[in-house]
Amino acid sequence: MTKIKNQTITVDGQTIFYREAGDKENAPTILLLHGFPTSSHMFRNVIPALADKFHLVAPDYPGFGYSSMPPVDKFEYTFDHLAEIVDKFITQIGLERYSLYVMDYGAPIGYRLAIKHPEKVESLIVQNGNAYDEGLGEFWEPLKAYWNESKLLDGSIHME
Repeated sequence: MTKIKNQTITVDGQTIFYREAGDKENAPTILLLHGFPTSSHMFRNVIPALADKFHLVAPDYPGFGYSSMPPVDKFEYTFDHLAEIVDKFITQIGLERYSLYVMDYGAPIGYRLAIKHPEKVESLIVQNGNAYDEGLGEFWEPLKAYWNESKLLDGSIHME
């Protein structure tokens, strides 16, 4: 049976919860970045299925799962800031090279990591991850209004 370690570390004053399994020393690493409104829990079946061949790391972003839940007036919930936190998380746990599995919200976070550190990213595995405004159709209109009102989007992505 696969042993999944549930751990926490502190990044910029935020407690970041993450799940980890597999051989960290000898297996290729996959960083699993969850979507909205989920958490690393979404990988509960994927991690044991892949842990015999891969080292898997699945963090919860601040505001999600078991990580810190800072209030919106004390934490900038933008993709840029979440990517910065995940980048620091990656550094703190010592990941040098990894593949990125990105889903939904994980895509804009993971893409920022890939642009910032292309030398670390071995591959991209994308599931339901948009990289363009046109990919966010009519279904997303109510969420776009909410994102704009609550300042969840940074200036680099326009949801109009």
